Amino acid sequence: MKLIDPIIAFHAELQEIRRTIHAHPELCYEEQHTSDLVAQKLTEWDIPVLRDMGVTGVVGIIRRGTGSNAIGLRADMDALPVQELNSFPHKSQHDGKMHACGHDGHTAMLLGAAHYLAKYGRFDGTVYVIFQPAEEGGAGAKRMIEDGLFERCPMQSVYGMHNWPGAPVGTFGVTPGPMMASSNEFKLVIHGKGSHAAQPHKGIDPVMVAVQIAQAWQTIISRNKNPLDAGVLSITQIHAGSTTNVIADEASLIGTVRTFSTAVLDLIEQRMRDIATHTAAAFEAQVSFAFKRNYPPLINHAEQTAFAVGVLRDIVGASNVNATVEPTMGAEDFAFMLQEKPGCYVFIGNGEGEHRDMGHGLGPCNLHNPSYDFNDALLPIGATYWVRLAEAALAAGVKHD
Repeated sequence: MKLIDPIIAFHAELQEIRRTIHAHPELCYEEQHTSDLVAQKLTEWDIPVLRDMGVTGVVGIIRRGTGSNAIGLRADMDALPVQELNSFPHKSQHDGKMHACGHDGHTAMLLGAAHYLAKYGRFDGTVYVIFQPAEEGGAGAKRMIEDGLFERCPMQSVYGMHNWPGAPVGTFGVTPGPMMASSNEFKLVIHGKGSHAAQPHKGIDPVMVAVQIAQAWQTIISRNKNPLDAGVLSITQIHAGSTTNVIADEASLIGTVRTFSTAVLDLIEQRMRDIATHTAAAFEAQVSFAFKRNYPPLINHAEQTAFAVGVLRDIVGASNVNATVEPTMGAEDFAFMLQEKPGCYVFIGNGEGEHRDMGHGLGPCNLHNPSYDFNDALLPIGATYWVRLAEAALAAGVKHD
């Protein structure tokens, strides 16, 4: 690997920063300690800071030369409502909160890049280092955009990165087009008519209606959607009744829908609504249907993806860059930024989990797992990628319009 020597020398400090953040996890829009730490470090390194976008968001502005081109590099900062099971010294100090997705490492890697770019950077233009809150369900990217991120920090392109457990350290994965799915929630309430369980003919049983709808909904995936289009409809909760001898008044179905395209999502939502309404009517019941679109699909732009792949191959070698990685049905709110600006989102290998406590947890230190820990070996690798990406884009004058 062609890592940057000053970043390697800075590894110990980056590790300390990362572990400090890990020990003090904060949930979405509560990242005050984290954003204070980020702003403090950027200020120490003579990087101008903006702090009033996305509630707790922080943006550092690194300028060189007279060029008008600019690039955005984004990291997320928030933790998850998970009780940590690890026992190492930097484990969470806050019950019920944990950096179980590696956002502590994402923040540290971008800080490492900012430190180098401010001190040694060779480019002509502006690098915006974006530290975003509330990725875990709070749509912090959207909030920063609504607060004027791209107007106040005009940039031609924007890039993101996420650690990927199970992929070897020193490897990257990316693909043009859909990389992660949209995230959407639904809740269907079936309004029936309660009765004694011994006299079902005097009521309208919402449980039986729920069963019919639940099964019929799966035909949307198997019969309405083009088989070549990805889509997942998962009913994750069914609620009805409170005792054995009473038919309830209501039953509810709750779950998620994930797709790689808005057109498929439109189809699924409409068919869910139609099937629920008409099936319930056939049983003389009524329904209330709510469908919430949380995050859109994350779509990598082809030109920026090819550009990022070229930078990655120069750092870790072509054999360590999977440029057609399999997309995931997980979601990521960086998708909002890619709707506004061209760019690319990559996965950086987090290893098999040998770096953390053994004896508990599932698999290779999986994301959203109480045994998870970010692999500090990634810090100089990710920081080097950010630096080389920014320098290459701005040296080449790539506008990516």
